[in-house]
Amino acid sequence: MKTFGSSKSFFEGKAMEWESVDTGVKRKIMGYDDKIMLVRVHFDKGGIGSVHEHYHSQVSYVASGAFEVTIGGVTQRLEEGDSFYVPPNTLHGAVCLEAGELIDVFSPIREDFME
Repeated sequence: MKTFGSSKSFFEGKAMEWESVDTGVKRKIMGYDDKIMLVRVHFDKGGIGSVHEHYHSQVSYVASGAFEVTIGGVTQRLEEGDSFYVPPNTLHGAVCLEAGELIDVFSPIREDFME
């Protein structure tokens, strides 16, 4: 596995550009090292985080808005202040019901986000 080390200790969000992920979805990688990654993800209303799986553990915090989140076939509406955990290799996805942002933490880091 390729090793990624952050060359920075501080990441200024206002200075960072958004990366378009899909229609109505964009992200910023806010910090990382070889073991952990923090990602800010903005969704427009109706934006979709397509159903997918990965070997990483994921914890996400709903910073704003409202989302319909599906994990392992179970769906729940989550709003600002809520959070969710996705075990490795578990199908999951989200639909944005009210424009908002998720703060995602991955371990280990999402190497595919670094390409």
